[in-house]
Amino acid sequence: MRISQLDGKRVALWGWGREGRAAFAVLRQRLPRLPLTLFCPPAEAEQARAETAGALQVETDITGAALSRFEVVIKSPGISPYAPAAQQAIAQGTQFIGGTSLWFSEHADADGNLPNTVCVTGTKGKSTTTSLLAHLLRAAGHRTGLVGNIGLPLLEVLDPQPTPDYWAVELSSYQTGEVARSGARPDVAIVLNLFPEHLDWHGSEQRYIDDKLSLVTGGHPRVAVLNAADEHLRALQLPHSQIVWFNQPEGWHMVGEVVHRGAQPVFDTSSTPLPGRHNRGNLCAVLAALEAMGLDAVALAPAVQGFRPLPNRLQTLGERDGLRWVNDSISTTPHASLAALDCFAGQRIALLVGGHDRGVDWHDFAAHMRDDAPVEIVTMGANGPRIHALLQPLADEGRFGLHAGGDLPHAVELARGALGTQGGVVLLSPGAPSFGAYKDYVARGRHFAELAGFDPDLISAIPGLGVG
Repeated sequence: MRISQLDGKRVALWGWGREGRAAFAVLRQRLPRLPLTLFCPPAEAEQARAETAGALQVETDITGAALSRFEVVIKSPGISPYAPAAQQAIAQGTQFIGGTSLWFSEHADADGNLPNTVCVTGTKGKSTTTSLLAHLLRAAGHRTGLVGNIGLPLLEVLDPQPTPDYWAVELSSYQTGEVARSGARPDVAIVLNLFPEHLDWHGSEQRYIDDKLSLVTGGHPRVAVLNAADEHLRALQLPHSQIVWFNQPEGWHMVGEVVHRGAQPVFDTSSTPLPGRHNRGNLCAVLAALEAMGLDAVALAPAVQGFRPLPNRLQTLGERDGLRWVNDSISTTPHASLAALDCFAGQRIALLVGGHDRGVDWHDFAAHMRDDAPVEIVTMGANGPRIHALLQPLADEGRFGLHAGGDLPHAVELARGALGTQGGVVLLSPGAPSFGAYKDYVARGRHFAELAGFDPDLISAIPGLGVG
């Protein structure tokens, strides 16, 4: 649906975060006379009224009956369309869309295609991969937009001037379905991996997988760049797209620390600033996408040396009190925590895990701790006690030290004490969202930096965000 098609309809916004504000600004610019109602929690209502000078009718009673009064509801990504109120309104004919859908519809050409637009998704690694893609495109001299879930709502960059040569768009599982519903067809879509996540939003693991994969199953990109090492992706049949595989011997893949294109060694990643082997492997996805767009990926690969790692993603803050502090606050799954641990194999590590409990299974994580555990594990947050109970038998066997921290400050204090004067790494890789205790993973990472003795303002900026 294009923005002009909203004219004359009964339209509401749902959510007054950055995405909601961006949608309001665009609608006021394009359709200044369109009446708008905002649904939001009471805590946001007064702020919304003040910021919009009365241009919004604000309602805080969010029910299916209230939502169903509108033909179209533009919701923020964090609001699940599977929530009972949304499902009741859908049954009455209300259409729910997001800013992602509007942006894709606006940017599609007459045939529905989005040339030079690359979408990136995956359970872990998608932000670094999207940023790395933008970095290499810019290294080739192309004006590129780095946008989306990485930290810049798409509607905030609806009409940049001059228009970028390429778009690098990160999409969460909350947004991938929006691409399919927009009717627009991306040029290239990268899917890195799939692990259970956001089950509280999606309702089940299978729905999470289906929603995530809708980028390629329903979005019909010209080229789908897929990870051959992922069982869910290997099983895909995409009759509307060309599939390019990475992480397999015939394509772009890693041999040790060296990126290969087929049998050809291309680039040694051992000295690159990319944190973790999984991110170096995702360089293969980026190079495959560049090649699919007709660019010389072999020639561009060495430009990765100039890449600046992103905050909150295996980010080394520095050393304090004889300890190395690493901020991986973006980690919201047990698999991400395991990948983070792999980066520091052989070192003395105090791992901080736990946060919002959304029912994710930690048994596989515990199985890995039987043989590949850090020296100390500190549990925290709402699901901390559940993780602690799962790990207690292994701790009783003497495989690692186990400590129960109620919140992040307590966990940091326990980690300091556990590592003591012998040195080591304090690794925040919680494997769980920050909801409840913090606004988001960025706020959690900032607090961790502050607790460790670092300036949170100096560690928070995302290099290259926006159009440039």
